[in-house]
Amino acid sequence: MAVSVRWLLGQADLSLRLRAGSAGLSAEITFAVTTELPDPARWLSGGELILTTGLGLPDDPGQRTAYIHGLREIGVTAVGFGTGLTFEEVPDELIAAADDCGLALFEVPLATPFVAVAKTVMNRLAHQQYESVLTATRVQTRMTRATAVRGAPGTLAELSLACGGPAVIIDRTAKVIHTARGPGGGDADDKTEAIAAGIGHLITRAGGRAFPHSSVVPLTDGGVAVVQAIRIGARTHGYLAVEVTGTPSPIDQLIIGHANSLLVLEFERPDRVRREQGQVHGAALALALTGSTGTAAAIGLLRTATDDAGRIRMLTVLDAPASDALRQAVDDQLAARARNLFLSAEGPAVSILLRGTDDLALASSLFDTLDDAVRRHLRIGLSAPHALAEVRTAAAESRMAAGLALGAPVDATNITGRTLLAVPETRNVLTAMGMLLVEPLERHDAAHDSGLLDSLRAYLEANGQWEPAAAVLGVHRHTLRSRIVKAAEVIGCDLGSARVRAEVLLAIIARDQRAHGPEDGSGPPLR
Repeated sequence: MAVSVRWLLGQADLSLRLRAGSAGLSAEITFAVTTELPDPARWLSGGELILTTGLGLPDDPGQRTAYIHGLREIGVTAVGFGTGLTFEEVPDELIAAADDCGLALFEVPLATPFVAVAKTVMNRLAHQQYESVLTATRVQTRMTRATAVRGAPGTLAELSLACGGPAVIIDRTAKVIHTARGPGGGDADDKTEAIAAGIGHLITRAGGRAFPHSSVVPLTDGGVAVVQAIRIGARTHGYLAVEVTGTPSPIDQLIIGHANSLLVLEFERPDRVRREQGQVHGAALALALTGSTGTAAAIGLLRTATDDAGRIRMLTVLDAPASDALRQAVDDQLAARARNLFLSAEGPAVSILLRGTDDLALASSLFDTLDDAVRRHLRIGLSAPHALAEVRTAAAESRMAAGLALGAPVDATNITGRTLLAVPETRNVLTAMGMLLVEPLERHDAAHDSGLLDSLRAYLEANGQWEPAAAVLGVHRHTLRSRIVKAAEVIGCDLGSARVRAEVLLAIIARDQRAHGPEDGSGPPLR
């Protein structure tokens, strides 16, 4: 808490008059003290307003100049010189020295008691302290409500707004799991990385010992971040960090400590409560996906799953195991990130609601604790980001992407060129065409070692261009031409038609994907 010199001079009832040191008007006063000592520096700590009548000033003008410079060097904010007692006017050498070093020097008339000046300063400081406590109380209330509605992300959002900088939650390996950009946005991502690096350094320095409950990490841009361990007893869940402006104040520490307490509760929620909440969320998601009566209410409950822009992504898992192992694995991974589970299962298909900012890497990590044999058989698809009201569209997208997944999760935003194969009905038609068109070529190649199928595939993927296709196969273009003529003869198709070539290529691709099975490690066959 501090009072600027400019504000104090603006209090008309005090009749104060600036005499020198206008460069110091923005300086801040933290305490007011009256002293007539000729050298009070040893009893001061900086930030004070000195009130004096000059009774202890030396007679020598040089020593009076040194008096002002000494106060400035110790960090005194301003000097109020009382006139009408020891001196009728502020001495010229004090005025010159104050102008020279930029220390605000103002005249206090005889009619204004020093106690009135000191009381004005101290009352202002007390009022600021009271307002800070009220503000902290309001922030704590908002933060508690946000935590109840949105969990850890809600806590961080309110914390970053209160402290004015980005806030992050970092796990025990210094990996960022939650962020809030703060009111300024801007280079928050760079600051987040700097904070994570600073915490990583502290963790390494601790060498497995208990991390200090609260630390201050300097940032590369000159700012600082307050870091607190999210800990209860001997169990550490992670670390909370937020950038603050200047030196962390007691109010900053109070607000950060409150956020930390809420996060501890969030991480420590009893499993039973979490399971019951997960069941409610799952029922709401299932209702929203059906689009039946009650969808609006379900959508309202699902809002806690959105990102800051109100968007979601749907994750679909096909061929999920019938046991609860997958549900538990996903719930454990989300709980480690202080997030809630939104999962609905319908037979071997599982739908999971994620935030719009979640990516394929996070989606894949949800299944890390499953056995390799189980995880290898999962077919996982992730939709593009959508508004929450478009949850059914997102579900259709993710299911389509999952239909293409063979071992690795598939992002719906990257399936251009494979969409037809993602739809079961279309895929079945193409698979039937593959049997009709590809099997004769396979039988011919087996009997004559003719390489017709590989040649036809290269020719079609080269858009009917002879030179590129021949280069891929490592044969002369005349050899390739004769093979394509023979292939057209074997399957009875006119490959001179672009439409025919397109259908044959899709049939070959469908045949290729149908041949992929779990035995080759790439995933289950298309059905």
